Amino acid sequence: MVIDTGSELSWLHCNNKNNFIHNSTFLPLRSSSYKSIPCSSSTCTDRTRDFSSPAFCDMRKLCHVVLSYADASSSEGNLALDTFNIENLKIPGMVFGCMDLSYSSSTSEEDSKTTGLLGMNMGSLSFVSQMGFQKFSYCISDNKDSTGILLLGDGGASQYPLNYTSLIRVSTRLPYFDRVAYTVQLEGIRVSSKLLPLPKSVFVPDHTGAGQTMVDSGTQFTFLLGPVYTELRREFLEQTRRVLRVLDEPNFVFQGTMDLCFRVPLNQTKLPPLPTVSMIFRGAEITVSGDKLLYRVMGEVRGNDSVYCMTFGNSDLLGMEAYIIGHHHQQNLWVEFDLAKSRVGFSSFIKCDIVANQRLDMGPTRD
Repeated sequence: MVIDTGSELSWLHCNNKNNFIHNSTFLPLRSSSYKSIPCSSSTCTDRTRDFSSPAFCDMRKLCHVVLSYADASSSEGNLALDTFNIENLKIPGMVFGCMDLSYSSSTSEEDSKTTGLLGMNMGSLSFVSQMGFQKFSYCISDNKDSTGILLLGDGGASQYPLNYTSLIRVSTRLPYFDRVAYTVQLEGIRVSSKLLPLPKSVFVPDHTGAGQTMVDSGTQFTFLLGPVYTELRREFLEQTRRVLRVLDEPNFVFQGTMDLCFRVPLNQTKLPPLPTVSMIFRGAEITVSGDKLLYRVMGEVRGNDSVYCMTFGNSDLLGMEAYIIGHHHQQNLWVEFDLAKSRVGFSSFIKCDIVANQRLDMGPTRD
């Protein structure tokens, strides 16, 4: 399942016919403990208020939900109850989504392997809230053939020094503020040693809630509001103009949001030295360096060159009024969500596949 700190509802791909399709599909008709949730239930009417769209009644008077995500993917199905088994824990009555329709603009092999999504935000129906966890942490590997690690509860990241930044909570409903997201205060961005000349006010949510900064493991890349993205783009171009060749195609925008791309010779085995980009929070910092700054666009070749794009996108082009810290820039960091103390902690660089091997006695795995 995809671990998504930006989403509330956990869900599974469901097949509501009693026939087997593939391993990543859940068959509710074969589960004796499965129960559909009617749309008249208080779970449907009251506990779905923070969803991206209101729940509604389907033709069978069951609670139907349509979930939309920042990457333009979506999933649709019914709310249900079933017993979840996690190691030696047996949790009856867990609310989740049994989804029979989904759409993704990605056709990656990884998407086809997923069983569903594990909603980890602070909403009342999230996995974290239903389980009552006050702390969880993870380390995401940058190697797709290796395993990362997720610790539920106070499993301890104490062996890794963490710098913490406070969670920002807003009790009132605002049009553009996600109240159940993990919101932190971004205060500035530095390229190598140069702090971008931006007023701190551009990072503060306005009276509508637009401009919050969310830590979201379910979104791939990091997105910045237009004025900040434009300034980062300008400075990164300035500091790389002697080592990178710009892709001079104004109409080429990777994933619709990333318009700063470069041509890198196909026979070049490693990228040239690049400036670091640091996101500065109140009390903590995430520094992005090397290969994490550029992403190779598969299938795009210009002559003898491959195409790489900067891994920061423009939120304005995404249609989001927010800053989003995606999982690509969380790789090889220990990230801890401490709900009891209302804070998020970040470590400095560690190798997550090695950590997983040490903590779980699991080495790299290959299909």
